[in-house]
Amino acid sequence: MQLFSIFAVYFIVWWLTLFAVLPFGLRTQAEANDVVPGSVESAPARFRGGRIVLITTLVSAVIYSAWYVLSVRLGYGLDSLPQFYPNYE
Repeated sequence: MQLFSIFAVYFIVWWLTLFAVLPFGLRTQAEANDVVPGSVESAPARFRGGRIVLITTLVSAVIYSAWYVLSVRLGYGLDSLPQFYPNYE
């Protein structure tokens, strides 16, 4: 696998993981009873960007490592999945 492909796939995994990690530990301004005028109540009371990036990086590294081992080292791919539709060939 080429180096550019490794970074491209990891970036996609990281970006998808980011949206899964964002809501974890989120405390809204409404829950903290500290709504800033001009913002919505569902805005974060305290945004922790560094923590989110760190957790996203760790989780996506685990997901990417599992994908890499299964696909590149062990040879599993989309063709390895069971076929749930009839084959009309």
